[in-house]
Order: sequence, then structure tokens, then C-alpha cells
Amino acid sequence: MNTEFSSKPFVLPPLPFDEGALAPAISAATFGFHYGKHHKTYVDNLNGLVAGKPYADMTLEEVIKASAGKPAEQGIFNNAAQVWNHTFFWNSLTPKTGAPGKELQRAIDRDFGDLEQFKKAFATAGVGQFGSGWVWLVNNGGKLTIEKTSNAMTPLAEGKTALLTIDVWEHAYYLDYQNRRADFLRVVLDSCLNWNFVSENFAPG
Repeated sequence: MNTEFSSKPFVLPPLPFDEGALAPAISAATFGFHYGKHHKTYVDNLNGLVAGKPYADMTLEEVIKASAGKPAEQGIFNNAAQVWNHTFFWNSLTPKTGAPGKELQRAIDRDFGDLEQFKKAFATAGVGQFGSGWVWLVNNGGKLTIEKTSNAMTPLAEGKTALLTIDVWEHAYYLDYQNRRADFLRVVLDSCLNWNFVSENFAPG
């Protein structure tokens, strides 16, 4: 699947579902703040930071790769990566979860044992992420791995192929779950994953 979520100027993309569509797993109130305020602020900040700079003519992915690891461009990287990460997160979710495609399921069985063991490992990684960040399913040259990133960091900046992410910043779950990050991860993994999106990222085209 094409995971390039770019436009110029950068805009807040529409959610792929209504704000209340994932309730009670994730409430409309959470989406109102998380998408409507946090995500929008990253978009607005990014446009302000790149105005008049070469970054303004790049795609979102190009901005992330060009600014990664440059202290002077940390603000640009943080906001660009958070725009991309959040859009990827929304697309990782759906009110009608299904099952992994056959190729992806074989890879999950090979690298994790089975789907339930994958979910357990993914949730453990998410709970174990200290502070704000993300937990990802990544395709590393055909092998599936689970990775954690802090703050705005994204596998895209390291040239890796992300298949799935769940946001574990507190604002992703605190209205609905308070400090129970483990419960948030369990519910999302069991009832909200967009396996079509994940499978298409694993086997594009």
C-alpha cells in the first residue's frame, strides 16, 4: 500500500472512519483531542517551520529523512514524523477488524509462533516503552520484528518498512484508560487492527 501521506502545504488528512467508530475501545472524546488537537497541531507547526525553506517543496517522507539526526532541524523532524506517525496509526485501525492475509499470517507464524503470541509480544513491548513513544511491527528484509521508538522517532527515518503501529503516548489512551496502558493495547490488538492495511504494507501491490 502507498503509505505516503503527503500534500503541500501539509494538511491534516481525514480520519478513515468516524470519530466514534471505534468506541468503546477508543472513544470519540479521545479522537477529538488526539486527532483534532494533537495531530492538527503537528501539521500546523510543520507548515510554520518549513515555510520559505527547501523542506516546503519536499514530500512528508522526504522531510523526515532529510531532517533526521540533525540537531538544528529537530523541530522540523519531530513535527513531520508525528504527522506521519499519527496518519499511519489511524490507518492501522478500523472498526471492522479481520485477519492477516495469508502471506502475512505465514510470516507471523514463522517469526512469532502464531497470532496470539505476536499480540502478546507486541503488547509487552508497548507496555515496556518508557515514557512517550510508539510500538511498531516492522518488515526487516522479510523478517518481522517488533520495535519501540521514543517520542517522534519512526522506522521510516531508519529506512525500515513499517507495517503497523500503536501510539503509546499518554494522550492516546488516558481519557479512556487512565494509566492502564496494558488494557489499551490489549483492546486495540484484539478489536481494532486494520489487518488489510498491515497485509498490504507487507506485500505491496
